Amino acid sequence: MADKNKEKQIRLERRKYGIRSVLFGTPERPRLSVFRSDKHISAQLIDDHAGKTLAAVSSTIAEVRGTLKNGGNIAAAKLVGKAIAERAKSVGVTKVAFDRNGRKYHGRIKALADAAREGGLQF
Repeated sequence: MADKNKEKQIRLERRKYGIRSVLFGTPERPRLSVFRSDKHISAQLIDDHAGKTLAAVSSTIAEVRGTLKNGGNIAAAKLVGKAIAERAKSVGVTKVAFDRNGRKYHGRIKALADAAREGGLQF
């Protein structure tokens, strides 16, 4: 059973590195990187040129966590998407490059992306 999970992790990393070889965040269009675990979801705006994180939001922070019972569901992903869009506007970013970190554009990843689009981000 452990071998199955190791192989699954290796496949995820391979997909992730394949995407990252093409995707690059610039100051004008930073990379919106999404990380999801079983219990939480987080998003960061990253300027790869300078190696800086411009903004970050997670389902663990107080402003998002307030009304949620579970940080690892679609409702949490929508709140994180709206919050990252607000923080992006405060930093002066409207266009981003979406980095799904090797995950399928489905479920929580899609919910976060849709909420960020509704919040005003373009990608």
